Amino acid sequence: MCGIIGITGRDDAVEGIVAGLKRLEYRGYDSAGAVIPDGQQLRAVKRAGKLEEFVHALEGQPMASTCGIGHTRWATHGAPTDRNAHPHLDPTGRVAVVHNGIIENYQLLKAELGDVRFASDTDTEVVAYHVARELDALDTPDLAEAVRRTVRRLKGAFALCFVAIDDPETIVVAKKEAPLIVAHADGVGYCASDVAALIAHTRDVAALLDGQVAVIRPDGLEITDVDGNPAQPHEYTVHWDLEAAEKQGYDSFMLKEIFEQPQAVHDTLLDRHTASEPGAAPALHLDELHIDERELARIDKVFILACGTSLHAGMVGKLAIEHWAGIPVDVEVASEFRYRDPIVDAHTLVIAISQSGETVDTIAAASHARDQRAPVLAICNVVGSTLAREADGVLYTHAGPEVGVAATKTFVTQIVGCLLTGLYLSQVRGRMFATETADILSRLQQMPAAIEQVLELDGEIRELAERYKDTDYTMFIGRHAGLPIAMEGALKLKEISYLHAEAFPAGEMKHGPIALIESGSLVVALAPGGHVFPKMVSNIQEVRARGASVLAIGTDGSAADLKEHADHVLTLPEPTHELATTVLSTVPLQLFAYHVATLRGEDVDKPRNLAKTVTVE
Repeated sequence: MCGIIGITGRDDAVEGIVAGLKRLEYRGYDSAGAVIPDGQQLRAVKRAGKLEEFVHALEGQPMASTCGIGHTRWATHGAPTDRNAHPHLDPTGRVAVVHNGIIENYQLLKAELGDVRFASDTDTEVVAYHVARELDALDTPDLAEAVRRTVRRLKGAFALCFVAIDDPETIVVAKKEAPLIVAHADGVGYCASDVAALIAHTRDVAALLDGQVAVIRPDGLEITDVDGNPAQPHEYTVHWDLEAAEKQGYDSFMLKEIFEQPQAVHDTLLDRHTASEPGAAPALHLDELHIDERELARIDKVFILACGTSLHAGMVGKLAIEHWAGIPVDVEVASEFRYRDPIVDAHTLVIAISQSGETVDTIAAASHARDQRAPVLAICNVVGSTLAREADGVLYTHAGPEVGVAATKTFVTQIVGCLLTGLYLSQVRGRMFATETADILSRLQQMPAAIEQVLELDGEIRELAERYKDTDYTMFIGRHAGLPIAMEGALKLKEISYLHAEAFPAGEMKHGPIALIESGSLVVALAPGGHVFPKMVSNIQEVRARGASVLAIGTDGSAADLKEHADHVLTLPEPTHELATTVLSTVPLQLFAYHVATLRGEDVDKPRNLAKTVTVE
């Protein structure tokens, strides 16, 4: 959540800042602003609301500078108003700051300043005051040193970006538990909270590590720790370009990313075989697994930690690991994990799932597990992310950039990542012959073509959305592998259309949820062919008997029977493996939510109150 962009060394720095903020809109925000050194003063423009409000304000107050910083804010401390929007300045206008994260000890820092009048309700403003005070205490003004002295006293999670009138071509940034990227190319220095803001300028970037401070000037970068000692960030090259983050003719990023899922799944499954002995079946491998296979073979417990959509992928992972590897698995909401007493030791594998690799709750939970000596495997989409760096091993989902706030292609690739993990653990534990593993992987590699077939249902799904777009309550039900997909379907519908939707295990209907069913209700039933199909038919009959309309998601083998019991049936190709049904079943639910939301006039790429990357607890 929130976005930071800083540029120094360009005549059109303000234009570049605005363009960078536009590329960060998907992260979620409710105000925007920028500040530049202008002669002997810092000049800021900021507005609550959409970025267009800020751009309109700029038209009336033109800003021109070779250096500046910008921000899109998602309100935490203080309402989304003009006065609380970033940037924030100290009372003298000497220092300006933008900030992602939370300063937990801001009240104490405020009290130290005495009887000072603050211009906002934020936790951020106090940081500018303290940096200005440190500047005053130095014999020679040095913004970097003033920032280092201040940062040493801060508690919480933060990405901070400063400019000061004392050194108008310098930007200083500091990072702890919130993503911050720096780069330098062709005489221009950059910083941003997400590489998407920089990809138009360079693909070679450096992710700051916790406790690092960077000084960014037109002539280069200097990176130190908070004590001023030279430090090394995580340097890497981005392997996608600006075109990959554009709509390419689609009406929205979300629709584009739904239709990119065949390629995303293909890329996630690509090159998963290693060379093997002549005549032997090839072995499955993960991306960067630095956990010894002998250690994995001794694992007797798995925790899967995730939030939101990623949690639903983890529920599929539980089924895959228990089925193939024979290891008991608990799936936990990452934000709750470390606040109880989880029983974790060196024989526990912790799998942390996060699209961005920057989800603060997931990172904190994984760190807690590592403190208990448990090996941590990350499943994430962003190379160089905090979670990927801190985990013992990583499986990248290779989905490419996802701009839409509601996860689509990253979710299905997380499922694929979980299936690969289950197969890999089975392999190292000797639970299946190599030929069996290779056969399952080969069948999974047929999923992209099957997804293409599902996408051909788009027109039919839009007609259903037109019919049900004003339904006040929708219930999603499923069993076994269908349950996490039902939960994901309900989440997608509620987060982009704002309609009330819930998901329940179909077998729990008689234990309370069926009381919600009445004439006019819509029930979406995940009912592909498989061992729980007869039970799903019974549950469909229960809700139809109480007046609900039923939209069933079936497969070639189950559709004929479903048509006798459901009002509408969307028929998917028969999956190559029962667990692969999770990927195929997801796609029509994404399209249904998309069309309902767009028919209701909602902005599917920027759902209200939501952020793409959640970097505060």
